[in-house]
Amino acid sequence: KLAEEVVAALALPSSVVARVEIAGPGFINFWLAQDQLAAALGAAIDAGAEFGRAEFGRGVTVNVEFVSANPTGPLHVGHGRGAALGDGLAALLEWTGHRVTREFYINDAGLQIDKLARSLWARVQQAAGRAGEIPEGGYHGEYLAETARAALAAEGAGFADLPEAEGVARCRQIALTTQRAEQDELLRDFGVRFEVHSSEQALYDTARVAAMLAELAQKELTYEREGALWLRSEAHGDDKDRVLRKSDGSFTYLVPDIAYHRDKHERGFDRAIDVWGADHHGYIPRMRAALRALGYPNDFFEVALVQLVKVIKEGEEVRMSKRTGDFVTLRDLLDWVGIDAARYFFLMRKGETPFIFDVDLARQQTDENPVFYVQMAHARMTGIFRVAGVAPGDVGRDAQLDALPAPEDRDLLKELTRFPEVVEGAARAREPHRITGYLEELARSAHHWYHHCRVLGEAKETERARLVLARGARIVLANGLRLLGLSAPDRM
Repeated sequence: KLAEEVVAALALPSSVVARVEIAGPGFINFWLAQDQLAAALGAAIDAGAEFGRAEFGRGVTVNVEFVSANPTGPLHVGHGRGAALGDGLAALLEWTGHRVTREFYINDAGLQIDKLARSLWARVQQAAGRAGEIPEGGYHGEYLAETARAALAAEGAGFADLPEAEGVARCRQIALTTQRAEQDELLRDFGVRFEVHSSEQALYDTARVAAMLAELAQKELTYEREGALWLRSEAHGDDKDRVLRKSDGSFTYLVPDIAYHRDKHERGFDRAIDVWGADHHGYIPRMRAALRALGYPNDFFEVALVQLVKVIKEGEEVRMSKRTGDFVTLRDLLDWVGIDAARYFFLMRKGETPFIFDVDLARQQTDENPVFYVQMAHARMTGIFRVAGVAPGDVGRDAQLDALPAPEDRDLLKELTRFPEVVEGAARAREPHRITGYLEELARSAHHWYHHCRVLGEAKETERARLVLARGARIVLANGLRLLGLSAPDRM
């Protein structure tokens, strides 16, 4: 009864909905009219490279901080997954009208940097033919031996004779500069660029850490106990209060992290989205509690988690790189499979789920390889125009749906016109993997259509309508690939 009243009240025009059917309790089915499908196809062609964009995020400023690897060694495949996810999230938000800043946070303060400097100094001594012992918990990779040899060549043999304190201080500068330059170059090669690089050390040097602690104290959010400074985080949603300054006077990691996010808020961002490794999952409640204590809205801070990546090559797990000695680098992976395959594979699954990267599959030029399958669909749509001897832009935008007799025609048309709603849903959910899933569905429809529906040589109206349909599919495939930072090749 209620369903009948709903259908009657809707009174949808026949130009939009051809048929409405009550399909049992709680379900009403709608069939779009031909005019509506034709209009949707025309809209896709009119919009071209802009098709799929939305405006629901207009006026909202978002900081997406990702990768943010310690500058202590080469980027590994886990960093690559985080880079693809962060860049994919940023692109989705840009596509939906948000004003996005991509940011890299440099962890250039603390104990790990001290160990890096001492490890490089030991390598310098070894390169000079002397005994040099890498400190406990230090860095043993071949990359530091390379850096040491380069430093000796640049600084001169006398570099190894510097007093240890002076040599370690200089090694700190050299190691940070060298590793950051290498990380930036690799990320640029991966198609990832950042508008802002922020430094942890700068938070101390510019007194932003001190200002944050002063604000917490002024708001009576901290207290002293047993010689340590504590944050009243339990009152703001954490499971207990947290130490900010230990009894020995050193700060916990929470201190610069609060100062850094306070800085983001002061820079005017409405949202701060961080991409973190899944091992930091337990850190989220205390960070959220701290920001809530400062009075920031609940939706200011978000975290997208990235799980570990296992790399399989020739049926075996690849456990290490010759250069690092203990993990597979992102550079190794890009050398094996290329940028497009690496980015696509990293985005195929939800970031918070573990992922097995099959190198052999990523290198295949067969339908089993999903990125090849999607890109081939775009190449096939382009090939139709090449064979026809006509440019895609010359076939127009209007198609008579009566001239599209096959069910494959309608299936492809319906699939390609779903793109805007998929983009919006992926952006709202912060889930770039929805785009790869959609692209594979669209590619499946396009390949099926290509094999079952002849375009050239059909009746004039059917040929023209199918050329328009191929043009629409080509636009959407290209837009989806480029949204994710991949190429849309015209030939494969």
